[in-house]
Amino acid sequence: MSRLSASLRRLLRVWQRNLTVYRRNWKISFLPPLLEPFFYFLAFGLGFGGMVGEVPLGEGSVSYLAFLAPAIIAISVMGNAFYENTYASFVRMYYQKTFDAMLATPLSLAEVISGEILWGATKAVLATALMLPVITLFGLLRTPESLLLLPLALLGGLAFGALGMLFTAVVPTIETFNLPVFLFITPMFLFSGTFFPLENLPHWAQLLALSLPLTHLVQAARALSFSRWDESLLWGVAYLCLFTAIVFPLAVSRMHRRLIR
Repeated sequence: MSRLSASLRRLLRVWQRNLTVYRRNWKISFLPPLLEPFFYFLAFGLGFGGMVGEVPLGEGSVSYLAFLAPAIIAISVMGNAFYENTYASFVRMYYQKTFDAMLATPLSLAEVISGEILWGATKAVLATALMLPVITLFGLLRTPESLLLLPLALLGGLAFGALGMLFTAVVPTIETFNLPVFLFITPMFLFSGTFFPLENLPHWAQLLALSLPLTHLVQAARALSFSRWDESLLWGVAYLCLFTAIVFPLAVSRMHRRLIR
């Protein structure tokens, strides 16, 4: 147990290092989570939402803005964690040589990578915490039920942070990140039940969407937002836990192959 606690303390040092850097630039970093909901609501909610009206959800229906709000949070979780552990982690690894410097200390590679992924998840939680009051002002979330979105953001952040780190372990150059973004992130952004119900898709496309992690994060976020304690929440959390349990150690293993030769 003492060895585990010591490893956890060293892992948190990596997290603390990134937090220290973040605090120097917080005035820039906190703006996107505050402004992003306004842009989405103006573009899709007020413009497109007036054409859509009510959207079926479960046994009832909700306004399009209410349907959209949890998806915006899920998209933010995905983006903050994934981009932090791809572009930002790659810069620290390849250009700034931060990983090399940390590995020259008693830190192990697993602790460095775990600390990086934890930081990516933390950024997802911070973004969610900033977005919640803004979306609540629109009357689209209920307090205190909406606070349950914070632990969900942590889980989703770990999942997408680990996925981002896995790509960081295999891409040869920073420009290559355009491929996973175009082939993986963009389709999830569009077809994971974010802007329209999955039922609008053909059956084969629904099955494909259900294999994507953002789909389950969106469904779980909607379930928590509307206090629907049903199978969509259970399956969403279970999927994200399983996804993280598989991808997290795989990312550490692939980073070990890349950095320790």
